[in-house]
Amino acid sequence: MDSESFENVTGVVLAGGRSSRFGENKALAKLDGKTLIECIVSGLASLFPRLLIVTNQPEEFRFLGIETAEDAVKGLGPIGGIFTALKIATDPYIFVTACDMPALNFRLIHRLVSLRESHDVVVPRIGKWLEPLHAVYGRRCLEPIEALVRTKQYQILRLFPSVRVRFVEKEELEQMDPDLGSFYNINTREDLRLFLMGKKRDAGKPCS
Repeated sequence: MDSESFENVTGVVLAGGRSSRFGENKALAKLDGKTLIECIVSGLASLFPRLLIVTNQPEEFRFLGIETAEDAVKGLGPIGGIFTALKIATDPYIFVTACDMPALNFRLIHRLVSLRESHDVVVPRIGKWLEPLHAVYGRRCLEPIEALVRTKQYQILRLFPSVRVRFVEKEELEQMDPDLGSFYNINTREDLRLFLMGKKRDAGKPCS
């Protein structure tokens, strides 16, 4: 894999959710003897020279030894985390994933990142469903996001008509990730149990 293609991209983990369905901070749930976020960070660290965690509980993630940032504007949800990461990152692009998506597929991430030139967003699309929390964003998204925030439109999907988007369709995604396990997210303890049982694991998972 050509790691040089990631030199101008920061790997970002969004860890600002409330984990209400999980009952506690799910990013700290144990997976193969490590916390969920450790697994994700260790995977991203093999792909990106710079990492950032966007969280409003930075003290809970200091043990990782990775730069953290609190939301520049709190209470906006994922769009706020993406906005913050774009403002802070020194690279022109960021690859964003959520702290509850542990089945990283390195081939798929490589493909998404490789498509960034001439686009402001590279986002997977499975049928009518988009995966904006496993996607690439460029710095040119900052101004359109600011405009959305000013008008209290906090859905990240509202950004896409204002920027250059490359949708990566299901058929293309399946070439790298046949069961689309990359997009399995852990919201409940049952989701975690199924993942641990191997029903939703992916060959590219970082905790192998």
